[in-house]
Amino acid sequence: MADPLDSALAETPDAVRVVTADTLPDSPVPSLERIRDAARVLDGVAALTPMESSRYLSEVVGVPVHLKCENLQRTGSYKIRGAYNRLSRLSPEERARGVVAASAGNHAQGVAFAARSLGIAATIFMPIGVPLPKLAATRDYGARVELFGHVVDETFQAAADFAERTGAVLIPPFDHPDVIAGQGTVGLEILDAVPDVDTIVVPIGGGGLVSGIAAAVAQAAAGRVHVVGVQAENAAAFPPSLAAGGVRTVRTTPTIADGIAVATPGRITFEIVSSLVDEVVTVTDDETASALLVLLERAKLVVEPAGAVGVAALLSGKVKPAGKTVVVLSGGNIDPLMMERVISRGLVASDRYLTLRIGLPDRPGQLAVVSGLIAEVNANVVEVLHTRHGNGMPIGEVQIDISVETRGATHRDQVIARLEASGYSPRVIVV
Repeated sequence: MADPLDSALAETPDAVRVVTADTLPDSPVPSLERIRDAARVLDGVAALTPMESSRYLSEVVGVPVHLKCENLQRTGSYKIRGAYNRLSRLSPEERARGVVAASAGNHAQGVAFAARSLGIAATIFMPIGVPLPKLAATRDYGARVELFGHVVDETFQAAADFAERTGAVLIPPFDHPDVIAGQGTVGLEILDAVPDVDTIVVPIGGGGLVSGIAAAVAQAAAGRVHVVGVQAENAAAFPPSLAAGGVRTVRTTPTIADGIAVATPGRITFEIVSSLVDEVVTVTDDETASALLVLLERAKLVVEPAGAVGVAALLSGKVKPAGKTVVVLSGGNIDPLMMERVISRGLVASDRYLTLRIGLPDRPGQLAVVSGLIAEVNANVVEVLHTRHGNGMPIGEVQIDISVETRGATHRDQVIARLEASGYSPRVIVV
């Protein structure tokens, strides 16, 4: 049987993809009224997060750029919207049974917060080794936390088994109409703050946020807004699924954007994304790290890697926006140790930090000479590793790995050129 969404869209010109509750009564797309109802439910619960303009990004891409700061949302991400909307619609009998969810972080905190606010018992399954701040925050919101599994799929299965065994209501992270409608309230807020927006760039994991935003703007803005989704290159299930015309599972590899590392799109979210999202692109970890650094330095915003992929797509040129653009910063829950690593990676990716390996005669004062040459071109030495035991080193020579802060690619080249002009052979080590 033909899908009602596909049938309705087939009758509508591609240039004006208007979606309404009247034309799609059985569609997975939440109606505009349903999203507005979610906004009423969330009034006083979810914060109306700021919309910040970015002069730096505007200059880089050549169009006005605004940042929707869901990293400043309660619990640190947009997830509270969908979680609270879903829990608020449970029947008294369902509330009495409690809820269960599986998450490595943001969904866990959203469900825990919503459950505490509504007086519902919550059990959250989290992977073994989950970062301590996320674990502590989830417990602080009143949930009972069970650590299970080393990969998210194992954790999800444990939560599903718990729901089957106890009768607790399983709260999915993205693939439910109430969750999608809750996330769609971000789209309404974007249109309120920037009514003439032309392009919206959204991080994608399982697809709940981009589905909600796309549904909201398709109906409230008559399909005139270009919606772009961004995935982490190492965990990008949507591009192959869209190419195949159906949900596909991909093998993910580690990524700093762990908040959007989802191997399989949702069934509902895939239908919405394939119909209402104009484009899905991917970004590398280095591009994401550079974007996070830009947000720290230029916008003074702490954003987790998953929340920064939209900015990464702009800076890398993967997205070339037309007209006024809004980028959603979906979350700010980043472990301090991870932030330290990501900042370092961002500095390397932007040519502002490099490590040089140099062979030196084994006699006093050589390190001081090298440091002096680097200082002459106004670069800063931050770390030195000195050894006599490197493979293939001639007797009478030592090897140093010297880490240097620079101001960018041109300054980096000046440092290397100064050393080479003095007879040294520095080799850049990839870190």
